[in-house]
Amino acid sequence: MIKKILVALDASSHAKAVTAYALWLGRGFRAELTGLHVVDVVAMEGPFLHDLSGSLGFEPFLNFSTKMREALEATGRDILETFKEDCEKAGVESSVVMASGIVSNEICSRARTFDLVIIGRRGINVRFEHGLFGSATEGVIRKSPGPVFVSPGEFKPPVKPLLAYDGSPNAAKAMRAAAEFSKTFAFPLTVLAAAKAADDEGVLKEARDYLRLCGVNADFVRVPGQPSEGIADYYGKNGHDILFMGATHHSRIAQMVLGSTTEGVMRSVEGPFFLER
Repeated sequence: MIKKILVALDASSHAKAVTAYALWLGRGFRAELTGLHVVDVVAMEGPFLHDLSGSLGFEPFLNFSTKMREALEATGRDILETFKEDCEKAGVESSVVMASGIVSNEICSRARTFDLVIIGRRGINVRFEHGLFGSATEGVIRKSPGPVFVSPGEFKPPVKPLLAYDGSPNAAKAMRAAAEFSKTFAFPLTVLAAAKAADDEGVLKEARDYLRLCGVNADFVRVPGQPSEGIADYYGKNGHDILFMGATHHSRIAQMVLGSTTEGVMRSVEGPFFLER
């Protein structure tokens, strides 16, 4: 059951959507939300260099890092206060926490005592980042001890979920989560097996039997081709608006590489997705 949700908050343009999805989930599951803002120590590396210049006689740069920290902390307090107010207006139980450190590490460390982490696809440094996600988001996806809900830039309540299922342990976890979502929000579920699953007929039978016992109304389909391409193509062509899947890794290398199927789907799906690890 999803009862405690950690919500990663920053000053980015995606933060509003993150809060909206968090409130949607909080109301649906009657869950407690904890808003977390991390003062990013990496953002202060530059000011530390300015301090060094100041120590050599450049007075304008003296104590710059302290002022930078104070400014970042003030921004963080504003972010958390706004989040708390939004939760109160929505009637969702909440608390807030401010931490300091490397953003992804702080989020993952605290995630151990939560059922779900929500984070935006891109963060405050979106203009300076060129990867698949923002650096903090990518770090959380790779290192989180539990499931991660990745929010797109705009909020739209999902109504047509898709579960990518291949019979793996992580896919089984994603199926349990998808079943819980479907029952909570009363929407039908589509279960998709790509043609390269080891035994796609057997895989779909597993899913069919499990979801029937859960009382979930579901459709079951197979698609040809590479799993990542097939999943993304089916998702887009059939109007799905949230994807559930398990990370396709099988070893400790997962902290660096999630697996070709997972990565490929993430590159192609623009809506929210729920990733189980």
